[in-house]
Amino acid sequence: MKQVTELTTIEMVDEFITSNELSFLYVFTPECSTCHAIFPKLREVLEHYPQINLGRVDATQVEAVAERFLILAAPILLLMINGKEYVRADRFVRFELLDEKLSRIYKMYKR
Repeated sequence: MKQVTELTTIEMVDEFITSNELSFLYVFTPECSTCHAIFPKLREVLEHYPQINLGRVDATQVEAVAERFLILAAPILLLMINGKEYVRADRFVRFELLDEKLSRIYKMYKR
C-alpha cells in the first residue's frame, strides 16, 4: 500500500509540497463517507507511481487548506509538481481517467 504522510498544519502542507517534486494531496473531512470510500482506491492507483508522494489533510483540522487551494467540498485530490497544481479531481473521481492523466504526466516527468 502506498505510504501516506499525515499533514496536520498548513506549514506541514507547504513543507510537503516544497520538499517533494511530485506531491499528491488528498484533502478530506472525517464525516464524509465518499472520502472514506475513495482513499483506498487512490492509494492503490498511486502504487504505480513510486516517485509521487502522498499527503493526507483533514480539512476540519487544517482549515487554511481550503482557502489556500480553493476547496469548496471534500474530497479533493491534487497532484502538485514542483509546487504547481497539475491535476485536480473532486468527490466524483473517475479513477480510470485519473490514472491516464497521472500516467501521461509521470512519463513526461521521468524523461
